[in-house]
Formats: sequence, structure tokens, C-alpha cells
Amino acid sequence: MNKELMEALDILEREKEISKETLFEAIENSLLTACKNHFGKADNIKVEINRETCDFLVYAEKEVVETAEEVEDDCLQICLADAKAVSKRAKVGTILKVEIKSKEFGRIATQNAKNVILQKIREEERSVIYNQYYEKEKDVVTGVVQRYVGKNISINLGKVDALLTENEQVKGEVFRPTERIKVYILEVKNTPKGPRINVSRTHPELVKRLFEAEVTEIKDGTVEIMSIAREAGSRTKIAVWSNNPNVDAVGACVGLNGARVNSIVEELRGEKIDIVNWDENPGILIQNALSPAKIVAVFADPDEKTAKVVVPDYQLSLAIGKEGQNARLAARLTGYKIDIKSETQAKDAPGFRYEDYEYEEYDEEYEEYEGEYEGEYEEGADE
Repeated sequence: MNKELMEALDILEREKEISKETLFEAIENSLLTACKNHFGKADNIKVEINRETCDFLVYAEKEVVETAEEVEDDCLQICLADAKAVSKRAKVGTILKVEIKSKEFGRIATQNAKNVILQKIREEERSVIYNQYYEKEKDVVTGVVQRYVGKNISINLGKVDALLTENEQVKGEVFRPTERIKVYILEVKNTPKGPRINVSRTHPELVKRLFEAEVTEIKDGTVEIMSIAREAGSRTKIAVWSNNPNVDAVGACVGLNGARVNSIVEELRGEKIDIVNWDENPGILIQNALSPAKIVAVFADPDEKTAKVVVPDYQLSLAIGKEGQNARLAARLTGYKIDIKSETQAKDAPGFRYEDYEYEEYDEEYEEYEGEYEGEYEEGADE
């Protein structure tokens, strides 16, 4: 038994995650390469390795001829007298297996064989790492900040470094070397130099994956994230839905005393997160999406994917948000183009009627408006 070879293969399999079968094939190819370099050809040379004991045999298949004078090629033929020294059963015209001692190979042939094995190990190592991280594509992993490469950041993911480009960084975020951060794997490419991994801190899916990891109800499918809209570093809105009427989707995501959502906010360096209930009714969904602003009335056109919203005068700036952020995120979350007006603006709009707006849940609140506005809402009246 070749104990040294077996121990070496065990170590490679354990540390590099390269299968023994692949390593055996690499050794076989290296021995064939060594034979080719030593003898000039290897077409008739075979290599056999016992997978259990790691003992190996290298032999050449040679044709037995009558006399030494008939031998035209020493690599392919052997005279009967020499053949008898190998096997007493040798006969003219038969094929004889002649063992080759690998110790007799020259220095160059041995070095080439070693290079073949090392090259195969490097290729398999790159392949293993590529497959390992390709499976994690579109997922979140924890990495360690290595260094800044220009405006990009090198992130160590364990067995390979990933690149956090300037476009995928959140403005204002500054990282220190050795700092641990979570990143979203955008893409894994297989290159001659090994896998190239691009990661992101701005992708909306980063927030979604963080919630999936933090909230048990999302992980087991009780609560679903139906939609998400994000402006990285500033604010994120997510709409959630519960498949169990006894489970509050928003409450599950927020956690006791906000523990769950706060851990995600901390990971995102203080980014604000609005969690709202998803609803099949676009009017109610838009109302929820514009939270924390209060809504007077909503008219949603599912065909045109547009919505007109009326809010109290004092809530207009809150509904629109700083630089229009709240309205912009609500539009992305719902998929509707939202036009927001204050009550005064809506009242002054020619042809405006509250009857055109959906406010089933607010009948009592809006009774005072009934009959106050007459005529029909005209196209372009809000201009």
C-alpha cells in the first residue's frame, strides 16, 4: 500500500474539496505524459491505479517478435528472448505487458509529470470554487473587507475575493479593512484566472434576503414579500402578505419591540425601512404604500396602471416626501403612476367629483363631501 500517496490525496480532498477520482485521473495523465517525454510516444502505454491501496502500475503493450533483428521499434516490439525474461508464457505474435519503472524517468519527464498534476489540481480547485459560489448567486453572503482598489472594494468571501464596484456601493458608506459586511452576489463568472464574483450593497434583493434570513415566518413561507422598492442608503418600502389569517405580516417582519427590522436597519447602516400590507385592491395597496401619509381618496385605473390620490392639505408634503421620495417609492412598489393632490387642489380642479374615487372604507369620514362637487372629472383637469 502506498500510504504517502493515500494521505496526500486525503488531504487534497478534504482541504481543496477535489474528489479522489479526479486526482487519480490527474496522476494517470501525468504518468502518460512522463512516458511520452521519456520514450517519445505513449500510444501503447497504460496506467493502472488501485483506488483502494493507491498502488500503481505503468506498462507498455509490446508485440513479441522472433529475433532482436526483427525489432523495428523498441517501444512497440520486443524479441522473444527478452519476452521470456518477462513471462515464460510469451509467444511470437502475442501482445506482452512490459512493466515500466517510473523511477527510471529523467528529471525533465518527472518535472513535466509534476506540472500536469499541479495544473489539474489548480483547474479543479477553481472549478470547485466557481460551482460553490455559482450556487449562491442571487443570495446574500458575509464577507470581510480587504482593501480599496481605486474606488472599488475587494471583499474576501472565504476561498475567493469578490469585487464591490463603485456603482454597487451605497453613497456615504465607508468600510474599514477586516470589517465584516453582508453583500448580495450579483454575478459569478468563470475566467481562466478563476471565478470572478461581483457583489452589491445597493440591490433591492439584498433587503429581501436579509428579511428572509431574519424573519422565520418568511423563511417558512407563512409571510411573503410581494414587492420591494429601494433607494439604497436612504429608504426602502416592502409590501408583505400573510398566508395565515392569524399571523400579522407586518408585525412578524417588525418583531418584538422592532428587534427584527432593527437588526436589518443596523446592517444597512441606518437605512429607513417602511413595511406595509399587500392588498389585491390597488386602491388600498396604494394607500398603504404612501404610508405614513393619510389618504382621503384613491382612484386607481388597473388598465392604465395610473392612480389619482387626494390627501389632506397638511399631509401633501408628507405624502410626496423629501424630493418626491415617498411618492416615487410608492409608485415602484405598486407599479402604478401616482398623481397626488391636496384636498384644496382637488376641490379647485374643474369637473372633480369625490364619487369617482374609491374610499369604501372611509364612507363615514367623507359624508361631508357628498354633493359638494358636481360635474365629471375631465381629462387634464389637474394641469
